[in-house]
Amino acid sequence: MQFADTNVLLYAISTNPAEASKAAIANEILARTDIALSTQVLQEFYAQATRPTRGDALTHEQAAGLVESFTRFAVQDITTPIVRASLQLKARFALSYWDCAIVEAARALGCTVVLSEDMADGQDLDGVRIRNPFAVGK
Repeated sequence: MQFADTNVLLYAISTNPAEASKAAIANEILARTDIALSTQVLQEFYAQATRPTRGDALTHEQAAGLVESFTRFAVQDITTPIVRASLQLKARFALSYWDCAIVEAARALGCTVVLSEDMADGQDLDGVRIRNPFAVGK
């Protein structure tokens, strides 16, 4: 099972012609059954998808419907142990807290790969590897 970061979900709904290839890759990822998410990813997706300054912003109803549909995947709640582990990971790797929370949610679900454009492609964070599915040649 692989963990999808928020950017995968956001590219999947993008109508920006410049992001067409990323949208296609994101939709291929979300068509799989071995994808996992966290409540943080669902919250970030909703907030960014409905942001008024987004050129192709979704309505509340559209975004809420997609959040509901994304619950077909394994979804990890952000728990106190995940917060603690995220803080420890942040101290060790100097990443943002939010990226560490993604990694620790992935770890809690048994994922060894996080699909993300926002973190360093190929980086290994104590057994959870970052893979940028949108990088050329991926």
